Amino acid sequence: MNQEIGVQAAPRTGRERLRAFLDQRWVTNLVLGVILANALVLGAETMVDGEAFEVLQNIDHVMLGFFVLELLLRLVAYGWRFFRDPWNVFDLLVVGVAVLPATESLSALRALRVLRVLRVISAVPALRRVVDGLLRAVPGMGAVGALLVLVMYVSAVIATGLFGTSSPEYFGSLWTSLFTLFQAMTGEAWPDIARTVMETHPAAWIFFVLYILVVSFAVLNLFIAVIVNGMEEIAEEEREDDEQKDERLDALAEQNREILVELRALRAKLDEDDGAAA
Repeated sequence: MNQEIGVQAAPRTGRERLRAFLDQRWVTNLVLGVILANALVLGAETMVDGEAFEVLQNIDHVMLGFFVLELLLRLVAYGWRFFRDPWNVFDLLVVGVAVLPATESLSALRALRVLRVLRVISAVPALRRVVDGLLRAVPGMGAVGALLVLVMYVSAVIATGLFGTSSPEYFGSLWTSLFTLFQAMTGEAWPDIARTVMETHPAAWIFFVLYILVVSFAVLNLFIAVIVNGMEEIAEEEREDDEQKDERLDALAEQNREILVELRALRAKLDEDDGAAA
């Protein structure tokens, strides 16, 4: 008598089936499509009025209901683990602001409905990596920002002392000098400021050239370097996670092969026992 030997996988729970459903690509693409469509609707509401505005509002309410339903399904699927993902909390806050009633005391919340468009960040992995890189770079950006403030302060004190009397509209006080140097740092009209000062201080170009070189071409580029470094760290972590996942899959496949070999040997032994008994 032949005996059937099989391995039956444990049935998945309702939450697991719901998670698998929500993680399907077409569901993710549907959510992204509704987010983009909602952005167009919110923009169109600012250009129409009357009956067309009411139609767009009804469409907006339907889309808001879709977002609420999607978040409720995710909350049911993941339980308390839903709040462990910062992007889930971000989505909840953005949609929650839109759900609040726009009464007279909360009339500003109506304008904040457009924040729902920011959900596209959490829906697109590439955008999430960019934001994660920016957040990862915050500590380093703080140090670079402190250096920038120090350089601007020292430069403002020097400029006030050198050019305060001849050009009070630009360097008459420390605060005026700081604002002028901030404007020069952005590259906005700093040559005009420099030429005005050079009418009474011909050598003032030395100060402006050195300031622009240090601030715009050195310190500000440090911000870019810190952000790029943060994004590279995230990319490296993702590569390590992918490698570990591949290793786990290889180990699982090897384990399955060993189990299959053992099952075949056991099946052959049972067949021999059945033959001997017959």
